[in-house]
Amino acid sequence: MITLYGRRNSGNVQKVLWTLDEIGIGYQRLNAGGSFGGTQVADYLALNPNGKVPTLVDGDLALFESNTIVRYLAARYGKDSLWPADPAQRAAREKWMDWELSTLAPVVGPAFLATIRTAPAERDHKLIAARAAALADTFGLLDRELARTPYLSGAEFGLADIPAGTLTARYRALPLDRPTLVHVDAWFERLSARPAFRRHVLIEIGSTPDEWTRLERAEAGQTGKQ
Repeated sequence: MITLYGRRNSGNVQKVLWTLDEIGIGYQRLNAGGSFGGTQVADYLALNPNGKVPTLVDGDLALFESNTIVRYLAARYGKDSLWPADPAQRAAREKWMDWELSTLAPVVGPAFLATIRTAPAERDHKLIAARAAALADTFGLLDRELARTPYLSGAEFGLADIPAGTLTARYRALPLDRPTLVHVDAWFERLSARPAFRRHVLIEIGSTPDEWTRLERAEAGQTGKQ
């Protein structure tokens, strides 16, 4: 049985949950990180020395780093769906996974911290405007790419869509002014038609630190195959 450590409102955990559900394999999820804690104890650090989530354990194998976990699951269990046999086809998808880490996450994360994780009275609106502008530029690039292909993975949904799709959902939940992104919106609607995406990514996150923690704690006890 695969064990996944992490809370459901973590974007990085959501990538893994989405992948597991798309492949259709059994797993158990144990709450960890955030208000649940548990990531700094010796047993957890032996699995993941970073002390973060997610961590996935499959038999004797322990993995951390969400995109690595997604790749592993696709390669081992999703060869007929998420993992193309041709190296060139895989590389065409994996480049967008690396782009999500190197380019998209560094602009979504700070905007999330400046809004959802900061109390309204303490928010720096000049900083938030700058974060929104950076996001608009980055998502403009994504919109141009999706103007020529229905998915980042090509003609069909695939590996590349999971990391970027998860962060796009987070972006759309932020209380920011956003430009019109016709092709990103159409892609997002296609992702939203997928039950696994709706189940694991389109969850309420709240709009303040208190709401975030309350919703996170409401997830306590939601473990196992979902």
